[in-house]
Amino acid sequence: MINKKNAIESFKQKVKLLKKHNELYFNQDKPIISDAEYDDLKKQLFEIEKANKYLKKLNLLKSIVGAPPTNKFKKFNHLKPMLSLSNAFNKNDMIDFIKKIKNFLNIKDDNIEIFSEPKIDGISATLIYENGVLIRGLSRGDGKVGEDILENLKTINTIPKIIKNKDIPKLLEIRCEIFIGKKDFSKLKSKFANPRNAAGGSLRQKDSKQTAKMPLKYFAYGFGAVDPMLFKTQSEFLEKISKWNFITNPSVKILKGLEEIENQHDKLDKERSSLDYDIDGLVYKINDLNLQKRLGNTSNSPRWAIAYKFSAEKAETKIKNIIIQVGRTGAITPVAKVEPVTVGGVVVSNATLHNEDEIKRKDIRIGDTIMIQRAGDVIPQVLTIDKSKRKQDSKKFNFPNKCLCGAETKKELSKNTKKEDAVRRCTKGYDCRFIAKEKLKHIVSKEAFNIDGLGKKVIEQFWDLNLIKEPSDIFDLDYIQIGKLEGWGELSINNLKKAVEKSHIISLDKFIFSIGIRHIGQENAKILASFFHSIKEFTKLFVLENRKKFLSNLVDLDGIGETQIQSIDNFFSNKTNVRIIKNLINKLNIKNYTAQTNDGKFSNKKLMFTGGFKNMSRSEAKSIAENNGGKVLGSISKNLDFLVVGDTRPTKRKVEQAKQLKIKIILEKEWNKILNS
Repeated sequence: MINKKNAIESFKQKVKLLKKHNELYFNQDKPIISDAEYDDLKKQLFEIEKANKYLKKLNLLKSIVGAPPTNKFKKFNHLKPMLSLSNAFNKNDMIDFIKKIKNFLNIKDDNIEIFSEPKIDGISATLIYENGVLIRGLSRGDGKVGEDILENLKTINTIPKIIKNKDIPKLLEIRCEIFIGKKDFSKLKSKFANPRNAAGGSLRQKDSKQTAKMPLKYFAYGFGAVDPMLFKTQSEFLEKISKWNFITNPSVKILKGLEEIENQHDKLDKERSSLDYDIDGLVYKINDLNLQKRLGNTSNSPRWAIAYKFSAEKAETKIKNIIIQVGRTGAITPVAKVEPVTVGGVVVSNATLHNEDEIKRKDIRIGDTIMIQRAGDVIPQVLTIDKSKRKQDSKKFNFPNKCLCGAETKKELSKNTKKEDAVRRCTKGYDCRFIAKEKLKHIVSKEAFNIDGLGKKVIEQFWDLNLIKEPSDIFDLDYIQIGKLEGWGELSINNLKKAVEKSHIISLDKFIFSIGIRHIGQENAKILASFFHSIKEFTKLFVLENRKKFLSNLVDLDGIGETQIQSIDNFFSNKTNVRIIKNLINKLNIKNYTAQTNDGKFSNKKLMFTGGFKNMSRSEAKSIAENNGGKVLGSISKNLDFLVVGDTRPTKRKVEQAKQLKIKIILEKEWNKILNS
């Protein structure tokens, strides 16, 4: 396992990168990496999170779906979130997918019906019908909020504007994928990079007459809100909407078992070049809608569906140099500068080397001929080295022991594994100019203060000119000096002023996330904000005596573990950090945290589970509790309202602790009664 400090910084940078690519892909239709590279980035992130429980507690991947909608169109909330799909890349991933479903549902059936359909490489949209009349059409946006592109969608003649059948639901939300066929695109390729860009650009035209000129097509593939629900399976849903004149993909199939899944995947992989539309894999869904409902969703993807992607592309090149980069938490990351090579239509000149251990393990050297794959990082990853082409005078790469700032670096020891971290890290924090600059880039980002006009390049420019050196400087910018810079006119300066002024007001949870405490992601920040409630209480962490008291209480918070607590202590033990954060607070209006809770049978109640259940997995039980307004904790404390005890091997110690603290114990039989009441 890689070292926590370095791992988390590297992980956060990759999450930030993914969000950047989401913005380029979903909002701007100008991706700078291929779909395969994007998919590999997501895959790598989820694999890293899965392998490191302390990363999972950060919940950084919880809400990554699309990108926040732009200001170009009016925005509407989706009736039901448009979630992204988790990805599979090989047979083992599909074995894992099926295993998780069986475990979650607590069943042993190997022949669950799986619905298979091609994954169209297009633009997702949702169509909303009331009493058969198309009243709204939205883009995916960030999955929760989409843009109103109804007039543009109406230009696609094959989309039904009115459904005349008598048996249609009063409310029907149809999910579809908009695309341009390969033959049609051949006439447009001088204007667009690829068919997806062409489709995306067309749907974002302000003038629908321009959209009407484009040869847009669609396939309907799913549903959002439906009232009343008329379908029992995914296949029945598609059969029904086909009769209502919606176009559905002809290459769908109901499968059973892994062998049929693999055969269908291989079949479509061979056929995809002959199709008139781009596909990058297959989507597999549990066919039974009741099972889909039971499985539910994670924060950003359904448990009942997965995209099984086709293989990524590779290319051979040569390493010209190896450089070192410093992340905002001090992670020292090596990057290979390679001879430019085209991989799947994209020219790449950099490749990630991950960390010092990776260089040693693969014995990567300057001058090596390597095979790269467009995968999960800003840049591709090195797969193999062709040592037969290595020069005799080649020398091993000596990884520097010092940061670019000159400070000593170190590898942390994991308390969980007792192993040394793979990543070296500078520990000077804000006292390292390279870290300080990266922290500024984080604090102005969309997920933090969201200051339009202060992107990475602008931060670099303002840093070099001494206009910004720490976060509070953002609110004391010298706009007269900025006005003398090339590219800064009256309009751009006014826009920057407005963005900075707007960011003065920030919620407590966003503020906590923004200041960049290691291991404290967006969800952890919300947990801490709900605990402290106000900035006045939060600033008590600045004083050692108060901090120790608060940190001992944080142990009871689900999602805040020893790693997070130690990181908070380390952060506020640094006098420079405290000074900088105090200065920042003085410039802001930080709002008290207001938690959003679901209504239900367990509203505002804290539950913990122990033991196995006969009719459902513990994961499903926890999901039910959370969907009914409850909060699931990971440890027994006086704050707990209920301990739910399954019949199969409950932990006796937890039961005894609950009795001593006079916490209400709910046995499995009683649990089932509550759910059925």
